[in-house]
Amino acid sequence: MNELVIELTEISPREFFGQQNANIDLLKKYFPKLKIVARGSKIKVYGDEELLDEFDRRFDMLTAHFAKYNKLDENVIERVLTSNTASDYESSENSGDVLVHGVNGRLIKAQTVNQRKLVDAANKNDMVFAIGPAGTGKTYTGVALAVKALKEKQVKRIILTRPAVEAGENLGFLPGDLKEKLDPYMQPLYDALRDMIPSEKLAHFIENGTIQIAPMAFMRGRTLDNAFVILDEAQNTTHAQMKMFLTRMGKSAKFLITGDPGQIDLPRRVISGLKEALLILKNVQGIQMIYLDDKDVIRHKLVKKVIDAYKNIEHQN
Repeated sequence: MNELVIELTEISPREFFGQQNANIDLLKKYFPKLKIVARGSKIKVYGDEELLDEFDRRFDMLTAHFAKYNKLDENVIERVLTSNTASDYESSENSGDVLVHGVNGRLIKAQTVNQRKLVDAANKNDMVFAIGPAGTGKTYTGVALAVKALKEKQVKRIILTRPAVEAGENLGFLPGDLKEKLDPYMQPLYDALRDMIPSEKLAHFIENGTIQIAPMAFMRGRTLDNAFVILDEAQNTTHAQMKMFLTRMGKSAKFLITGDPGQIDLPRRVISGLKEALLILKNVQGIQMIYLDDKDVIRHKLVKKVIDAYKNIEHQN
């Protein structure tokens, strides 16, 4: 009897197999003449060589679908096992403005006009500035664009960075080592990634350096090639930091700089590197600046009212 051994390396076996191996049980129904055994991250299949070849081909289609959409259910399995090509079983959801199929099949897309402008700008330019208040989806849309570029093999890695500026709190008093001190600053980046990449795969990407999340100081002296690089909270960079960061750009790289000039935590009399960059780079070809506003806020409806209320006070001062 012939044997086929398949090991799942890039995707979670637990999620792929389904609850109580429900997806494997479904495969057994479609291939009744094969003996299929799933243990750990391996699947062993025994039977006729011709049937094993067909199983191998269909299994590749299933794993490719799961890697793209992070979801597998009875309907999908049935469509994959009874279709000839991917176009026969992929849903129409993958067309249009969906950026990433996130965890549990969540569709992540640009939701507002300015977010769509940001996506368009990033597709056409290698360096884009996304400017706007909190909650306008700058970082989230940026991370989605980076994950999309990685999945489509346009880049080999994602680098996410923030200036570790203390927003009224003292970094030195936080417990733990350097990583533990800095992780709270990076949390919004982790949160966005967790929506888009299954936890085991994300941990693997971080461990092997495919995804790097680091403070700006770690950028010094590096040339960032074949990477989608996001500088978040850029309003808290100094002149020297912004210049250092922008000049790290290497071949086949995409740079996205996000920030809110209304939320600067730098010491008084220190000029924001973001504000300066917006002035001196506004006419440079290949760099585009997208401005988001309170119409792009996709958090709780009260956030828009808070932004408006503060805007009124700030205009009076």
